Amino acid sequence: MSIIDRFLHPPAPHVEPVGTAAAARLAAIHASAFPRPWGTLDFERMLGERGIVADGLFLGRAKKPSGFVLSRIVLDEAEIITVAIAPEARGKGHARILLTPHLDALSRRGVARVHLEVEEGNGPAIALYRRAGFRETRRRAGYYHKADGTKASALTMALDL
Repeated sequence: MSIIDRFLHPPAPHVEPVGTAAAARLAAIHASAFPRPWGTLDFERMLGERGIVADGLFLGRAKKPSGFVLSRIVLDEAEIITVAIAPEARGKGHARILLTPHLDALSRRGVARVHLEVEEGNGPAIALYRRAGFRETRRRAGYYHKADGTKASALTMALDL
């Protein structure tokens, strides 16, 4: 492939592990997606924990992630703690590109079952998880506190790998 081809045809989105060096970027993405965001220090702490698996979504030649997924492994189970995509990258199927290799990485680490919680009103996230094979296991009424002071229910979902 020539230099001109590389310029005209940027690399496909790819997923790779991220560590504490990405904490500030992950915090910024998280803040754009959730009403109660975690800060850089929160991400630094989590990313330094044993059992945490964090993958970033990189678009084109970007050096900083445009999205991420963070999971915690305990024995043969994992919990997806959070998934977020930067505003400019949302609605383009990138979350699926991110989630699939992350689940594969969890499986390679011996995870047999993955759990998560999602706000009941988050249709795009619920659709993503259902397409990936997750099934609803429970509903927690009034679990989330929204920015406007109201509460929203959480769905718990699980996937056997």
